[in-house]
Amino acid sequence: MFGDLMGKLQEMQQNVKDAKERLETVSVAGETSDGRVRVVVNGNRVVKSIHVDENLRSSDPEELEDLLVLAINRALEQAEKLHQAEMSAATGNFLPPHLSQMLQNS
Repeated sequence: MFGDLMGKLQEMQQNVKDAKERLETVSVAGETSDGRVRVVVNGNRVVKSIHVDENLRSSDPEELEDLLVLAINRALEQAEKLHQAEMSAATGNFLPPHLSQMLQNS
């Protein structure tokens, strides 16, 4: 019984590792509604690029900061959804959420 369980856990660990590698190659974007700021994040929630419209660069710094925060949060939200879906698939919903999270972080 424990041998089978250990085998399943090792398989899930490999699945999680494979999923993280796939997520490294997948990108999602978050942008402001007017498209003046665009942030690209990979599936592992790492910011890969930020584009700021030329006209916005010389405008009010506070506005730029607000727009950056908005775009980054939108991108991270998309990346988090993607990450959660990949990890759920990798663990096959076999483990309770708190144990699954521990495995994902290993």
